[in-house]
Parts: sequence; C-alpha cells; structure tokens
Amino acid sequence: MTSTTLDATAAPTVTDRPRRGWAVAGVLAGLTGIALFLFSPQLGDVDTSLLADNARYVAAMDGREAYVWVFQVLTGLGAGCLAVFAAGLRRRLAAREPAGGLLPDVAAAGLLLTAALLLVGGGVSTELYWDLLHLSETDADTIAALAAGYNTFPWVWAGAGLSAGSVAVAGLRRRSVSRWLAVFSLLMTLLVVVTQAVPLQYLALAPAALWATVAGLTFALERRGLGN
Repeated sequence: MTSTTLDATAAPTVTDRPRRGWAVAGVLAGLTGIALFLFSPQLGDVDTSLLADNARYVAAMDGREAYVWVFQVLTGLGAGCLAVFAAGLRRRLAAREPAGGLLPDVAAAGLLLTAALLLVGGGVSTELYWDLLHLSETDADTIAALAAGYNTFPWVWAGAGLSAGSVAVAGLRRRSVSRWLAVFSLLMTLLVVVTQAVPLQYLALAPAALWATVAGLTFALERRGLGN
C-alpha cells in the first residue's frame, strides 16, 4: 500500500499577478498635486496692495473658508497616496537593483518627505479654516501668518525630486525602468533642482506632481515587471 506524504510546510501556489495599486496611488497623488497647484491660489486671490495691511488682507478672504477645507482634504489624500506610492516604488526598484543598493530607499524617502510636508500644510489649513470662520475673534496678523504657510508648505515637493532622480539613475544605469521614463525623470529632477536653487521652492510642486502622475501611470500600464 502506497502512502502519500504531504509537506505541511510547502507554500501554497499563488498566481503571479502584477500588483499595480501602488502605481495607481502615484497617479492619484500626482493629480492631487496638480489640483493643489490650480486650486489653492483661490484663497489669496486678492488685490496685491492689501498685502501690506494684514487687517484688510484678511478681510478680503472672508467667506472663502470652503477653499481651505477642500485644500485640507486634498493634502491628506495626497499624503496618503504618496506614502503608498513610496512603498510600492521601493519594492519595484529593489526587485531590479543590486541587493543593498541605496536607490530604492532614497526613492521612498523622497516621497515620504513630501507626504510629511503635505500633512504639515494640511494642519495649517485646519487652523486657518477655523480662524477664517471667526475673523472678529482672531488677530489678523495670526491669520496672515497661517495664510503664508498655507501658500508654501504643501507646495514644497522637493523631496519628490529625490525620487525622480533615483528613478532616473536606475533607468539610465541599469535599465531598471524604461529608458524614456528615466529621461523624463531626469528632466523633472533638474526642474525641481532649479526651484530649490532660487527662492521659489514652492514651485517644485509643478514638476514633482507631473512626475508622480506620469511615473505612476507608466508603472500601472507596464506589461510586465519583476516584483510589481
């Protein structure tokens, strides 16, 4: 009589299907950044002559609390999507790069830095929202200072430049990503560097958000990818 011995330690067979949710998160993060770039200036869209008088400047923002609320939601959404994209991008690069290489960790760290700054900007928005609701009870100088943070922190996506740069190096050096994505990432990295070399750091949002959108879409649509 023949007996069959089952190996209880054997791993179950799993269909190797590409997992692309992290890449879709990158697309959403990028689109969120683009929305911030287009939407957030609406709060401070006032006569520039008012900037010298905080009381009048803040009074001109009366009734625009909804902009701040939506802005807060967008920053939270963007931060969460960037964190997921960071984890997926690290895994994607680690599957193609030599073991122990720094590129996957640097790529993830850059996106996490950006996500953290988005959360800081969202926190500023929360306080600004309630102060705008109670203008008569809040010092105008305080609101003006919060508005300055609102117009700066969530825009500084410089950390994403590290991520784009890592992808560029990975693609150009070892073909770990497609050549065209590597070249595009290099271009976006250079644009981010330019924004950090002059006192216009907040403009990093534009190239960085565009990079996240394109990179996420590329990874989501690629036909095959080890470690996806």
